[in-house]
Amino acid sequence: VAYSSVNHMGYVMLGVSAAAFAYGKPGLAAAATTALNGAVFEMVAHGVITGALFMIVGVIYDYRAHTRGVDEFGGLGAVLPVYSGITSIAMLASLGLPGLMGFVAEFLIFLGSFGIFPGLAATGLLGIILTAAMFLWTIQRIFLGPANPRWKGLADMDTRELVALVPLVVLMIIFGVYPRPLLDIINTAMTTLVAALR
Repeated sequence: VAYSSVNHMGYVMLGVSAAAFAYGKPGLAAAATTALNGAVFEMVAHGVITGALFMIVGVIYDYRAHTRGVDEFGGLGAVLPVYSGITSIAMLASLGLPGLMGFVAEFLIFLGSFGIFPGLAATGLLGIILTAAMFLWTIQRIFLGPANPRWKGLADMDTRELVALVPLVVLMIIFGVYPRPLLDIINTAMTTLVAALR
């Protein structure tokens, strides 16, 4: 989770740097605004998604298994179906799956940045590939395959945990499918900022 946070903050820096480089170049104002919109959206998405992921780690580590070793798990999808579903949605949102909040942020950052820093933006796409590989590998190792008999008696998520996590998952889906309300707020601020910096 911490490594993916560093990755996402790198995307934010790409968007902000692209906008800063475009300072004083009127032809790049639209790209700068798009990159900044994506950077701010990424910060909001990161707060929602990574907050959920850290809570998810706490659910399994603090209250159930008391281990973070991915190799010690396996087959938890059958034992903890609700936990597995919520965790998978959060991980897929973090890797930028279309239809979830992380995709919108990353798409806007790269859309704006390619017009300003094509080489850096192309290099940044490597981060998306590595993040996807890491999270898909983790989902496969923890939730799929044969169940480890050690975890057979684990209880699935309780009401308290669901009350904390379900609203975050709902936000990931809502702003992934319909980001406009949040983007309108962000775009108003970023358009004003870019216009003031010209």
